[in-house]
Amino acid sequence: MSTSMRVMELVRFGDADTAFAARELPRPTPGPGQVLVRVLATSVNPLDLQTRRGDYRDQVALPAVIGNDVSGVVVETGSGADDFQPGDEVWYLAPTFAGQGTYAEFHVVDQALVARKPARLSHVEAAALALVGVTVWEALAERAGVRAGERVLVHGGAGGVGSAAIQVAGALGAEVVTTARAKDHEFVTGLGADITIDFSAGDYVPQVRALGGVDVVLDTVGGNTLSRSPEVLADRGRVVSIVDIPEPQNLLAAWGVNATYHFLFVSPGRAKLDALRRLVDQDKLRPVIGAVLPLADIAQAHTLMESGPAAEGRKRPRGKIAIAVHPLDESPRRTTPLP
Repeated sequence: MSTSMRVMELVRFGDADTAFAARELPRPTPGPGQVLVRVLATSVNPLDLQTRRGDYRDQVALPAVIGNDVSGVVVETGSGADDFQPGDEVWYLAPTFAGQGTYAEFHVVDQALVARKPARLSHVEAAALALVGVTVWEALAERAGVRAGERVLVHGGAGGVGSAAIQVAGALGAEVVTTARAKDHEFVTGLGADITIDFSAGDYVPQVRALGGVDVVLDTVGGNTLSRSPEVLADRGRVVSIVDIPEPQNLLAAWGVNATYHFLFVSPGRAKLDALRRLVDQDKLRPVIGAVLPLADIAQAHTLMESGPAAEGRKRPRGKIAIAVHPLDESPRRTTPLP
């Protein structure tokens, strides 16, 4: 096996067209407790766009390999990394701003963050689900503690996170209300949404209040969602936000409903991936993939993700944009019994 690897390196902050360069770098070596993974697929997330634009320039030293999702095959293990063997198919979420990212042919990671890939998913599908799935699980199951019989409002149900959130909330036994444009109502209903609201046709708040309010709000869209959430929350309701808050918002009304707010920057972990794998195995969760591009076209993937729904000639696809890194028939595969 070659001692080098191909990567798409972030060489400058700014527009996607000039930000990346194809490079050959030394293939990493796993240390104690680590595994070396041949990356078969990764994907593009809003975090990647923000990093490329320079939103986190104080935490990213250029040149850098960015990216967080991985689905691939273990090729080497470090000392003490006994959970996996070469040939095991795995998926995981790489730590943010900690070492090399996943726009590369190989990646080294602590084995504690790695899980066995769901057998029902291809590598492209698994990579498209890792970050959004872990985000949603942490938001709804761990932070909000969604319980069966509760009602959950998912803002932006047709988006990458929203589409996974509808499915996870439903799997937890909740009634799911979501906001989406009218053209996306059939899509989100197919994912399991019980009630859909066209946010572009009027204020969503009166419509949600007419239902009797909700127990949990998942904010994937930002704007004034935080300040307006108390208007739709039941007493002791919970709000989880996964977006940046550029300006202060008045949360005085939150006291009136004893609301709890959670602000989430997701953290990786095997237990969350295993929980998602169980939902996949039960046919309660599936990724939504809008496009698959090769690693060499990472700039095009960023541009496509940033395209608005009306952008002429390059309409943004619905769902995640996945990246096929290695030809999927080149890597050995081995089936290991699941724990």
